[in-house]
Order: sequence, then C-alpha cells, then structure tokens
Amino acid sequence: MGKSAIDVMVVDDSAVVRKVVGAILEKAPGIRLLHAVSDPLLAIERMKQAWPDVIVLDVEMPRMDGITFLRKIMAERPTPVVICSTLTEKGAETTMAAMAAGAVSIITKPKLGLADFLSESADELISAVRAASQVNVRRLAARVPSAPVPAKLSADAVLPAAPETRALLRTTERVVAMGTSTGGTLALEEVLTQLPRVTPGIVIVQHMPEKFTAAFAERLNGLCQIEVREARHGDRVLPGRALIAPGGKHMLLRRDGAQYCVDVIDGPLVNRHRPSVDVLFRSVAKHAGANALGIIMTGMGDDGAAGLLEMRKAGARTVAQDEDSCVVYGMPREAVKRGGVEKSMPLKTIDREILQQLSVR
Repeated sequence: MGKSAIDVMVVDDSAVVRKVVGAILEKAPGIRLLHAVSDPLLAIERMKQAWPDVIVLDVEMPRMDGITFLRKIMAERPTPVVICSTLTEKGAETTMAAMAAGAVSIITKPKLGLADFLSESADELISAVRAASQVNVRRLAARVPSAPVPAKLSADAVLPAAPETRALLRTTERVVAMGTSTGGTLALEEVLTQLPRVTPGIVIVQHMPEKFTAAFAERLNGLCQIEVREARHGDRVLPGRALIAPGGKHMLLRRDGAQYCVDVIDGPLVNRHRPSVDVLFRSVAKHAGANALGIIMTGMGDDGAAGLLEMRKAGARTVAQDEDSCVVYGMPREAVKRGGVEKSMPLKTIDREILQQLSVR
C-alpha cells in the first residue's frame, strides 16, 4: 500500500485560514497539502486532477455552501472531512448539519485572532487530520442517511414527556454510560433514535469542542423519542433521558441517595480530551458498579479503555462496538486489548443491549 503522505485539501473562503492551516499541514510529518481553495466549486475542479485523502472544510462559503459540497462528495466518492467552523450558535447548528452529512470531526475557530488561534491549535488540527485519514470510509458512507430522517413523532403518537412518577423511578438505579469519538455523532444518532421512551438513563461523552455539544444534543432531541440534552451540573439521570457532556467540561456520575445525578466540572485534559470518556466511566464504576452498562464506540485513541476496565471490575456489564461497524476502531480495540470488554457487537444491536438493562437484577 505504502502511501508516503496524507494528501489534504483545505476549502475555506478566508485567505488567512488557508494560509495558516496550509502552513501547519505542510510542516507536519507525513502530511502533504494538496490544494487550498476558496470555495467548493474551485475544489471540485482541483479534485478532478488529484483527489485528497482528507478535506478540511468550512461550512459557510460563497457560491456553494460546505454542506451541499459535503453531501455531493459523500454521494460520489466518500472522503473523510474535518469541519473547521466558527464558535457561533448559528455556526454550531450548521456544523451539526455537516456532521449529520458525514463529516468526522470539528476544529473550532473564533471570528477574531484566527492566525494566533490556529497556530496554537496546530496539534489539534494535525491530530484531527491523522484521525480522519484512518477512517473506514465504507462504514462512514454507510452511516450517512440517504434521505432525511423523520422528525420526532407527534406528542399524541408517543408517551408523554416523562414526569418523575413512581413507576419510572423504579428504573432510575440503572445507568448506561457511553463513550465515543471520531464517527460517533452518526453512531449515536443510529442508536439513540431506535430507543423508546421507556429506556434506562443514559450519560454520554462524545469528543466534541465547546459550543457544539448543545447543538448536537438539540438535533438528536428532535430525532429521538427519548429526551436528549446537553448536561447541566446537578441534572438527574432519569429513564427516557440522555445527557451529553458539554464540550470543554468533564462529566461525572454521582449518587444522591437512591438517585443518580451528574456533576459538570472544569479540570485538566485527560487523555488529551475534555470531556474525557475515562473520567465518566471511572465515576460510573465508583458510584453505579453493577447497576451500570458501559458502551465504548467508534473513535481514535484509547480514551475510555481504562475506565471501562474499572467498570467491568466493579461488576458492570461492558460492551464494545465491533470493528466491522466502526468508522475508526481505535477506542474499542484498546478497550478489548486491556480486558475491559465483556462482548463486542455490531452498532445495529446496541439499542437492544441498552434495553436489556431494564431487566438486569
């Protein structure tokens, strides 16, 4: 196979971004800047000459927006795409649409001080490009819906929003903890949209920058029967609710009497991440033990492997997404290697595994 370098194309209407990102990539060992262009139409012309291994893409550009371009690529020749987007609420929503269309990760950029910011974030950018180059493109393409996903069912077609009734409280001691990274946004969507309202409480770490997790949670909430939201400090873990750790914060589980809550806190990077899957999993091992199910899914690196092993030692059931269904098999592979995984399974069966938590004694 012996390819000497990862060929990268940068598509951004900002000359500053093209210059700085291009310089960072050109200096990185094993990475080659193939093209740096100002809009998707120019990109299409250049890609006729040489197709990149990875694309670094802005989403709001003239002539053709990044999402339209991304959907065209995924339909014609699926290619790993890293989104480089601004930290605005509108931008976050737009970027979530790009992730839903098949982008694998996000690099954030502010509106001001771009050159300094991007230079300081060089390691993050290079790591994102390297991770994208390892993506299983066949699995990535399979994750992208070919048609719009139906919106959330109308209120009269599902159970009402879950009040804290006595019947539901009987299941609050069951907790599902999920950790994922590259490829995880689509994988989580596939799992969570299959879950009925009567589902164990779920806590999730998806590696994602600050400002984007709220938009991601809001998007999932519009697709799922369960409630999905970005976690707030002190939130209850309830049946029919999934809490996603905010970007830039760690999330930990704690027990408050017979109930579970989450703490959302600042702290140092763990395994180069904040939020970290290991931080969540270790807290679940400590406070939930055998009442928990741990699930590690697609992603690069080893975050979550140590924590999942602690969960298994504490009596929790533990599951890894199998290699064939992963976009990147790094995190599950490391968890299996360390002995933290009770069983591996395809992505399409994980929802059933979650529902089995309801009957665990």
